[in-house]
Amino acid sequence: MPISLVAGGAGLIGSRLCRRLLDSGHRVICADNLATATQANLNGLSAEAGFEYVACDVTGEFEFGPVDNVFHLASPASPRHFSEIPEAIIAANSSGTANLIELALERGARFLFASTSEVYGDPLEHPQREDYFGNVNPVGERACYDESKRFGEALTMTAVRRRGLDGRIVRIFNTYGPGMNPNDGRALIEFLRRALEGRPLPIHGDGRQTRSWCYVEDLAEGIAQAMEVPGTCGRVYNLGNPDERSVLDLARAVLAATGSDSPLEFLPMPPDDPVRRCPDISRARAELGWEPRVELEDGLLKTLAWYRQEFT
Repeated sequence: MPISLVAGGAGLIGSRLCRRLLDSGHRVICADNLATATQANLNGLSAEAGFEYVACDVTGEFEFGPVDNVFHLASPASPRHFSEIPEAIIAANSSGTANLIELALERGARFLFASTSEVYGDPLEHPQREDYFGNVNPVGERACYDESKRFGEALTMTAVRRRGLDGRIVRIFNTYGPGMNPNDGRALIEFLRRALEGRPLPIHGDGRQTRSWCYVEDLAEGIAQAMEVPGTCGRVYNLGNPDERSVLDLARAVLAATGSDSPLEFLPMPPDDPVRRCPDISRARAELGWEPRVELEDGLLKTLAWYRQEFT
């Protein structure tokens, strides 16, 4: 039975990855300090015989026994966190990454660094391919996340080239689904919450900026395959939904799903907010045999059903 450590395993994506690995016969160690995640995401996992939760901050000292796979998803990721806890974000993606790489090397384990589409910044290339170097403001408000993820990628690839780390990188695009933090300010959950409360939906700028929203179970499957498929060492994969939608399109889809008549409220654009964001997933399709399966409208209904059960 393979043993997989999922750092950040109580988060939206991490908890779904834990479930995917358990269902595939792994023993799973979920390490999380719950700084931005919730233990409620582990409901249904904690009772599993092959699951263990460990309260752990990857930027500090920790001790684990044998592990075969190390998944590093331990970083706050909401834009709201960029101004609230930037130092914690930088630490998770720098010293946290270095610590987990050392663990993987000591245990002879495979390593996966969960990076982000934010490494592309406000892209001048569209859609974004893995060989695009990005257009990032290194001193802006988002830099704590963008640049620390880029640094985590550099640490990973340096260890692959110089120290024989069996490592790979996935760049995660916008992800949603049951288990989202309803108060973290991301567009989809913010729209959903406000629509159900009959409050205005905040649209920054004119709403024509685009994103690609991927359902969380699809995303977790892509992460697992990036670790499991042979020949992925040293590779970088975009994981996201190439179904590009504007923020206005998303707001209208949420209103349709909820049956709400909430108005739209137009607000100024935040600094350095990308205008277009959409992945080219040709490499993931060809090398991993992966692509998302859940359409946005179907995923919205699943997320809505969860939200109503949990919060209304």
